[in-house]
Amino acid sequence: MQNRAPGWLVSAMVISLFGGVIVTRAVTEPKNDFRFSIMGDRTGGAQPQIWGRVWREIDLLHPDFVINVGDTIQGGRDQFAELEWAELRPIFQRYSHYPLYFTPGNHDVFSDTSRAVYEKETRRPTFYSFDYQDAHFTVLDNSRTTDLSADQIAFLERDLEANKDRNPKFIFFHKPYWIGLLKVGSTDFPLHKVAKKYGVQHIISGHGHQFVRIIRDGIAYMEVGSSGGTMVRALEQGHGFKEGRFYHHVWGRVKGSKVEFTVKEIDGAKGAGRMFKATDWDENGPKFDVGDPAINDDPQT
Repeated sequence: MQNRAPGWLVSAMVISLFGGVIVTRAVTEPKNDFRFSIMGDRTGGAQPQIWGRVWREIDLLHPDFVINVGDTIQGGRDQFAELEWAELRPIFQRYSHYPLYFTPGNHDVFSDTSRAVYEKETRRPTFYSFDYQDAHFTVLDNSRTTDLSADQIAFLERDLEANKDRNPKFIFFHKPYWIGLLKVGSTDFPLHKVAKKYGVQHIISGHGHQFVRIIRDGIAYMEVGSSGGTMVRALEQGHGFKEGRFYHHVWGRVKGSKVEFTVKEIDGAKGAGRMFKATDWDENGPKFDVGDPAINDDPQT
């Protein structure tokens, strides 16, 4: 976590003209150059071998930090919550050289008791924010609500106001209630209004075990799917890659104000293990040949 002043602070030049004053502002690029990994849901029926594979791939990529979208434990019963977190401690210790930021999911926080365990085990509150270089990340909590409560929206607005000069800005929370609203054409909801007001570029959720990406007013909404939570029922019903039902994690690259996300499918049967830019996926699904995302590439060497 870095809390220094942003490197893209505005410099101003004042010019007198015809007795008036013209102020011109020269804005420099934010001084960002980092990489981070986003992990999808682990539970809702855990597949430990998938989650372990995700961690191994992330470790080979050497990100500057890792952030998840929630649902780390199975949860649901207070008496087992602490034990379920304890079972994961060896994994977190193995990869402790990467700062790990948690987002609370409904499997993680489902009662006051489970919230206390979550905060103890993750060493983070259920909602908070952090800076990395000149970028800003806000993590919100809708683990026990469908949308974001008025208190969460108020926290978000205060947080973004205090960090309005940072660039780029990301918002994370677990349940992607924005999918239904955006698909029916609505942008008239508090989250979108606040994000648009403060120039947030990316809103990222989990929960649905499905990769979804929708753009509205320059804001990229993304649901990161499963990094180990079961998809057996969806696959049995005939849903697959085209519907965003595949095990994966997401690699983020931030250079200046530019953000690039690459989605990495976890290798499985022959033909799987696909990797593609997040921008090659829209609200209608993949914009490429799902058998081979590189089939239209024309390498020069």
